[in-house]
Amino acid sequence: MVSSQAAAAATAVRSGTGKNMVKRRTKVHFYRPKSFEPPKNPKYARKSVPTRSKLDKWRVIKYPLTTESAMKKIEDNNTLVFIVDVIANKRQIKEAVKQM
Repeated sequence: MVSSQAAAAATAVRSGTGKNMVKRRTKVHFYRPKSFEPPKNPKYARKSVPTRSKLDKWRVIKYPLTTESAMKKIEDNNTLVFIVDVIANKRQIKEAVKQM
């Protein structure tokens, strides 16, 4: 009796009983499930020498601007006007001005 119940239980576990529930979606958008990605821990460096920044102080600041409006700013506001590289940001420009 006990063994027949155990066998019935085993077949029920294998085949499954009841309905499979479908998860009801409550949001409009589908978000991909994020799986665990361990932090990178390489065995060796992929580059032998780290790359130097191509924007040195000579490339960041190209030349001073000498138009009439720039001269007016120099006289009135005590402000210098420079033409700088397009890809340089404010921190790089500030550092280049300090170095020069």
